[in-house]
Amino acid sequence: MKLQCPMLVVSDLAVSRAFYETLLGQEVILDFGANITFNGGFALQTEESWLQFIGKPGSVLKKKPHDMELYFETEAFDAFLQQLETQTVELVHPMQEMPWGQRMVRFYDPDGHIIEVGESMQTVICRFLRQGMSAEQVAQKSQHPIEFVRQCEALLNQ
Repeated sequence: MKLQCPMLVVSDLAVSRAFYETLLGQEVILDFGANITFNGGFALQTEESWLQFIGKPGSVLKKKPHDMELYFETEAFDAFLQQLETQTVELVHPMQEMPWGQRMVRFYDPDGHIIEVGESMQTVICRFLRQGMSAEQVAQKSQHPIEFVRQCEALLNQ
């Protein structure tokens, strides 16, 4: 058995599609009208069609359930934060730096699903190396194998 993709139920497919395309750079690879799939490996389904499929009333749908998220990474985190500031989005919390050094931010999509965008770990590791940390220190701080740190180090030295 193989997982195909997560699917989010949305109240306005056009609004959600524009949100994911514009802010998160996703491209639609399949469009079935009431359901679209993005190149990032997830899909959106209209509330109306979803409720028909499951045979339930709209009251069963919950907004902002806070029990799952879609997670994205970017090499250009600072540029993404600047772009995010130009959008009307509700933050779950402002940008944070995690104990392992990765910077991230969480916000809601138009239907209250949590979206996390984080700095790629390759970017984090390269930042630490540029700051003068040894590969061993970076591996310990980032919680990544020394082999991965050395691969990032080799990229910096090219």
